[in-house]
Amino acid sequence: MARRLKSATRAGTAADDARRRLDFPQLLNARDLGGCPTLDGGETRWRSLLRADDLAQLDAAGLRALGEYGLETVIDLRWPDEAQRQPSPVPRALPQIRYRQLSLLTPSEDEWQLRSGADATKALWNCVALERVCAELRAVLAAIAGAPPGPLLFHCFAGKDRTGLIAALLLALADVVPAVIARDYALSSHNLRDGYLRRYPNTNPEHLLQVLHCPEEGVYNMLKFLAHAGGVRTYLREIGLSGAEIAALHARLRE
Repeated sequence: MARRLKSATRAGTAADDARRRLDFPQLLNARDLGGCPTLDGGETRWRSLLRADDLAQLDAAGLRALGEYGLETVIDLRWPDEAQRQPSPVPRALPQIRYRQLSLLTPSEDEWQLRSGADATKALWNCVALERVCAELRAVLAAIAGAPPGPLLFHCFAGKDRTGLIAALLLALADVVPAVIARDYALSSHNLRDGYLRRYPNTNPEHLLQVLHCPEEGVYNMLKFLAHAGGVRTYLREIGLSGAEIAALHARLRE
């Protein structure tokens, strides 16, 4: 019981964040979802699910590091036009890695703007997505569930919103301590800050930091949404995932 209480109150530390950080040169926001404390006193599996920012940023050293890591699958959550403008280098440079491009937020940014409207504020963004891109969420999660068992990386452009939503859902399914899920979500703001200020020197810094903001409140609101829906497993069944797919997703992060 003492161990469970310790895990349930632990919100993560800078040492935990550093332990999960992945060194793929030119990526700013890559980390392992392993090592997160769970409500029953355990922790999530290492080298199973990885989250990152845009792999189009990778240089030769980054691609070499990605290949040496033993990655088996990449799921690209960007819009098709994003992927066309900045193609992923993975299919050509690392053909042994299974690559899939599955847009999470509808087929285009314009359609997402229409579907989300003015409701997708920072605090409610995750809830709006859970409510309005159910088919797309189901496709992405089914792809993760059906992928080979080796390391799988999913990413979008900055690796904060679309990637953050998928990460938060999977961590919730793994029964990770809520405060740790929230910390992981918010960590993107810190990871991206300095690199984006250097990468986009002509952008208003205050605006850029506002765009990068990933409030922990967004995760807590998401968890309330899922609780209202009957829990994360009920929600996943309602969007069309099978019991076997949900079990496979759970097994990705839990023994």
